[in-house]
Amino acid sequence: MPKLLQINITANWGSHGRIAEEIGQLAMSQGWESHIAYSRWANPSQSHLIRIGSMWDERWHGIQSRLFDNHGLASKKATQKLIEEIKRISPDIIHLHNIHGYYLNYPLLFEFLAGSGLPVVWTLHDCWPFTGHCSHPIYADCYKWQIGCNHCAALSSYPKSILFDRSERNYNLKKDYFNRINNLTLVSVSRWLDKQVSQSFLGHHRHLFIYNGVDCQTFVPYFDKRNHNEYFVLGVANVWNTQKGLDVFYKLRDSLPKNYHILLVGLNKRQIKSLPNGIEGILRTDSVEKLVKLYSRADVFVNPSQAETFGLTTAEALACGTPCVVYDTSACPELINEETGHIVPLNDIPAMTEAIREICEVFDSANMRNACRKRALRLFDKSENYKRYWYLYQSIIA
Repeated sequence: MPKLLQINITANWGSHGRIAEEIGQLAMSQGWESHIAYSRWANPSQSHLIRIGSMWDERWHGIQSRLFDNHGLASKKATQKLIEEIKRISPDIIHLHNIHGYYLNYPLLFEFLAGSGLPVVWTLHDCWPFTGHCSHPIYADCYKWQIGCNHCAALSSYPKSILFDRSERNYNLKKDYFNRINNLTLVSVSRWLDKQVSQSFLGHHRHLFIYNGVDCQTFVPYFDKRNHNEYFVLGVANVWNTQKGLDVFYKLRDSLPKNYHILLVGLNKRQIKSLPNGIEGILRTDSVEKLVKLYSRADVFVNPSQAETFGLTTAEALACGTPCVVYDTSACPELINEETGHIVPLNDIPAMTEAIREICEVFDSANMRNACRKRALRLFDKSENYKRYWYLYQSIIA
């Protein structure tokens, strides 16, 4: 029986963890044995789960990262134990997802993988694998990663370093170790990210893009009728901050008429207490049913994030038949077209306000909702997208 081993920071938790879980389920449906190695935050899984390290190891790794810019260079014992598990399982394919997050020592792992000869698929969910520090260089409008990182302008962003800037060393280490594997296939979650990969030191490896998948049998239009005197604007994120556009909703509240109601999902308690009048906030929810109802009930979904390598919440909204407004940056414009929403210039609040009002007050909502649903089924349905991973596995083994 062929064996698949995936490595990710979470197991069946959060967007990346659910992706790994569903890929594992697909592999098992084809007669494979599925294993998922993870560090923290796990929900029950159909795959065999392997815990990497401990809470204390993760915290010590975090301290080294915060003080010395050593992200990905601690957790040696945890990584050595993982390597022993890999040897025991003897997988036919190793599939990496997010290997950053204070739990792995990438020089140890990649040195082993290079010597093992095992085929490796690596799904990139952000830009960390080819930068000297950050996960989203677009925040700092930085392109040093194309030629060599140094004097990092994003040390205060994840993974934050407060004492040292070792971006040049980190860049060179990644370039060395990540290029040691000959049988490496890189999968980006959008065309935009795939283009960034092609311009990086990883560009000579086989690389392609596969959109993240949405369960289009679960994320479905739920409400049909609308109160055309009141409009519902929705925003959803796992973590809200300035980069995700929290301040944009404050500005939209001032620019939209009073009959527009804004709801934000995923805020923490402190953020909820500080919300201005006219914006309602709720905590992060793991209830898919609740999310589906919110997406479906909304007249428009707004994703004002500055950097998205895919934009899963936008795809989920489309699957629920809800048109979207996004900025013209990173992968956001790929997800929608003129029939399913609006793309507006970055930080242009008047343009975003106009786009929201046009969708709610001018466009034929029934036709637009049908177009959103069709686009989601065509581009983001998980049953089709994850099959591409299966075909990729088959081609690698063959």
